[in-house]
Amino acid sequence: MLDASLPGPEYFVVSLTVSNTATRPKITATIDGEEGIGIDELSTTTRRLTRQIDEAYGEDAAYNLEVTTPGADQPLTDQRQYARHAGRTLALKLTDGRELEGKLEETTPEGLMLSEVVKEKNKKKTLPAALFPFTDISEARVVISFK
Repeated sequence: MLDASLPGPEYFVVSLTVSNTATRPKITATIDGEEGIGIDELSTTTRRLTRQIDEAYGEDAAYNLEVTTPGADQPLTDQRQYARHAGRTLALKLTDGRELEGKLEETTPEGLMLSEVVKEKNKKKTLPAALFPFTDISEARVVISFK
């Protein structure tokens, strides 16, 4: 069993997948951190996982290993990912089917405090921050702005 040993407690695994191909399986570990993650941490994690795979399956095991971070276009999937995006605009899909966009004011253990932006007669209006529980969020993405 792989232990995606990370360089510190502030880092966490977002996903770990193994492709089901007959030739060379591809192992993809997506990791993140409370303050983001740098190339040094990715390198350290890659070396640790490579060592673990070699110890468990032998150095002749055929596989491709990719250790990466979530891309800017990837949804936020772990509650720990939200805090560093405070002040940025998020697009939310809620479990009731609603979609909304707004500024992430803060995160709480229960959910997100978001100032929703709504359109009214060709104008945008920002509503007071409201709590959106994590259990009500089916998908959240950071809105990339090039302003």
